[in-house]
Amino acid sequence: MKLAIGNDHVAVEMKQEIKAHLEAKGIAVVDVGTGSTERFNYPISGYKVARLVADGEVDGGILICGTGVGISLAANKVKGIRACVCSDPYTAKLSKEHNNTNIIAFGARVIGIETAKMIVDEWLNAKYEGGRHQVRVDMIGEIERTQDLKAAHEN
Repeated sequence: MKLAIGNDHVAVEMKQEIKAHLEAKGIAVVDVGTGSTERFNYPISGYKVARLVADGEVDGGILICGTGVGISLAANKVKGIRACVCSDPYTAKLSKEHNNTNIIAFGARVIGIETAKMIVDEWLNAKYEGGRHQVRVDMIGEIERTQDLKAAHEN
């Protein structure tokens, strides 16, 4: 498995901890975030991780900024990305099982490192269930393609 990880200046320390946590599990990590605490614009990392995921160069992505919100918003602008901000392990697990998320995000100012590790582990261990959830994932994809919820609902 190979994951991409990205961050802004607020999340440098947490990114390093999560990266080490993943590598200890034998997961290859492509780091496209900043290693500096100098101001860094999170959309850059959000986009880079999302592109790697959307292009199939990695199996998924992890994004970390102050809250996880801004960086996930940037990632979600890339076609094919389903990024979810998770502040607890349960949300991370269900985001994969029900929504087939391909990127998770969290905030270095919101959660601690141990919670972040639990979030990552639950997300990695979860499997997309498909079935009844596929209808909704398909609708999200149709919205992305058409920018029209009515068209998505009719299909």
